[in-house]
Amino acid sequence: MNKNSNRLGRIDEELKKEISNIINYDLKNPNITGLISVTKVKITPDLKYAQVYVSILNSKNKKETLATLKKASGFVRSEVAKRVNLRITPEIIFVLDDSMEYGERIDKILKDILPPRDEK
Repeated sequence: MNKNSNRLGRIDEELKKEISNIINYDLKNPNITGLISVTKVKITPDLKYAQVYVSILNSKNKKETLATLKKASGFVRSEVAKRVNLRITPEIIFVLDDSMEYGERIDKILKDILPPRDEK
């Protein structure tokens, strides 16, 4: 079991790197705005599906950007097939990861309630 989970972890990392490159360099769509980072990829044990968690910052319209990414998943999958050597290329499922925003919100709340510290 452990050997298999190591393999899945390596595949997750490889997919994360390649999908990130594809989104940032190969997807040319005006509806995709802002800084998009692939935060995590989770592939199913049968390798048929890959959930791709994306963080979208400074976007004009997050919903539209995510919807456009979902529409482009076929293109992303075909690019992954060319770049990553897998018997089965997983179907790409984009999921919004708002943990970075959540962290920023927590930081802001803490700054608002905590007194400023003297930095020496």
